Amino acid sequence: MSSRSMFRFVLGVDNESELLLQSSWLMVFMGVCTFVILQFVDLPYGRYACSKFGFPVNVKAAWFLQEIPSLALPLYLTFFSIDTEPLQLPNQLLLGMFICHYIHRSLIFPFLIRGGKATPFISFALAFTFCLYNGYLQARFLSKYAVYPSDWITDPRFLTGFVFWFFGLSVNLHSDHILRKLRKPGETGYKIPHGGMFEYVSGANFFGEIVEWIGFAVACWSLPSTAFAVFGFFILASRAAQHHRKNTVETEHVYCLPHAPLGRKIKVKNIYWTLYI
Repeated sequence: MSSRSMFRFVLGVDNESELLLQSSWLMVFMGVCTFVILQFVDLPYGRYACSKFGFPVNVKAAWFLQEIPSLALPLYLTFFSIDTEPLQLPNQLLLGMFICHYIHRSLIFPFLIRGGKATPFISFALAFTFCLYNGYLQARFLSKYAVYPSDWITDPRFLTGFVFWFFGLSVNLHSDHILRKLRKPGETGYKIPHGGMFEYVSGANFFGEIVEWIGFAVACWSLPSTAFAVFGFFILASRAAQHHRKNTVETEHVYCLPHAPLGRKIKVKNIYWTLYI
């Protein structure tokens, strides 16, 4: 049976390229559905973890195992897949941007966690499934199907996207560092983070990752990367809103757009704005 016949028989599509495009639209749909669900159900992670979502998984092990597919799959498809041609420079750089994030998320970030509640198994399983799904989607598209002109790295879309990606990644990493340093050993309870982008945006870690993946989508200029950015926005916006609902925050502290409930006024450097989402 040819690969085309196999895709049609098993998945109802003619080829893998069509599968990737349909998978991208499915990701957008899942993002919208997840966003709606999370308006009524708190995302069970971190300090919001509870036993009704499954048995606890060690937080460091959970982060490592759930994120590693988004690193392992791109590396495998790039260096070991027998049907992948040598990558052109634009594809190398774009795939490298994706891999760079997940090197940190899977091999560095988990082992920097100080304390932290165990992750419920259902949350862990869903995160693992998404990273497997998205790792394949992004890596397969960029390693085999994405075609860019040789001068793409000087194209305004790539340059703009790269700047946004790098800025978002930097904000995300620095914000995580600030959050890790909030409490001294033995301290408990919630503390308001300050410094860096936290002086301007309350959820600086979420804000940074949202900007990072929007930049990645602009640099790639493709449906799979855009689907990932849209899905990421919905999930991170829901997490930010969850923090907003659970915490009483000083009026001088600034909220980014995902934190603001419908029509709520927030104080930004003594100026009141009304945000509508």
